[in-house]
Formats: sequence, structure tokens, C-alpha cells
Amino acid sequence: MLTYDEFEDLGGEGKFTVGDEVVEPAGLAEQLPRLMEAARAGSGTPVVWGDDGEPEAVVMSTAQYRDLRGDDQPPAGVVDDPTVRTYATEPLPDSRPVDLDEWAANDPFTRELLDEIRAEERSEGDDR
Repeated sequence: MLTYDEFEDLGGEGKFTVGDEVVEPAGLAEQLPRLMEAARAGSGTPVVWGDDGEPEAVVMSTAQYRDLRGDDQPPAGVVDDPTVRTYATEPLPDSRPVDLDEWAANDPFTRELLDEIRAEERSEGDDR
């Protein structure tokens, strides 16, 4: 599911056929089991929903969302269900730990927040 604004920003109406109807939340709740079944089968179209005919969000499959964003699809034979897929989580060869000072150095607001957090930690340590 994504906001209708994101769907529009990514050119969704040019990439997918969506109905003219904006489905009310109660109607979406009734349709959801059928929509999920269609998405799992690799069929179905995105559904626009919202209140009073005003589009708020779009329900679509993960494969459709990847198509919308222009992302790669998983390789053949890989289960297309993000809840059961295994993702590579090993660090890249050139990965290194994040240095907070380095990360905050180029943003005055972040630098200020980091300084405040450290000051709070020091003052809490004094109370012990």
C-alpha cells in the first residue's frame, strides 16, 4: 500500500490501469481477501481507495510496486513474498562502522542534536 500522492509522483496512472472509482474503506475491507488472493496469484490491478471519492492510497502487490518504482524483480525461483524471503544482510567488503561525529558533521541540526544527547548522558551519569 502506498499513498495516492506517491502513486501519482511515480507515474502510476500511466503504468497501470486503475478504475475510475475510488473505493470507500468499508468496500476495500470487503474486497481485501479477493485482492490479496489475486496479488499472490500475480494478477489483479491496483485499487485506489479513500473517503468521499477523494483518493488517499493505493493497494497493489509488491511486484507491482517494484514495477512502479522501476526496481528489479527477484530472480526466477525466489519466493516473491517479502515476509518469507531471505535477504542478504552481510556487510559489503568496504563497509565500516558508522561514526556519529562524521555523520553529523555536515548538518548543523544533527550536530546540535548529537551534542544535546551527549550533554544529557553526561548529566545523567553525574546523578548516579
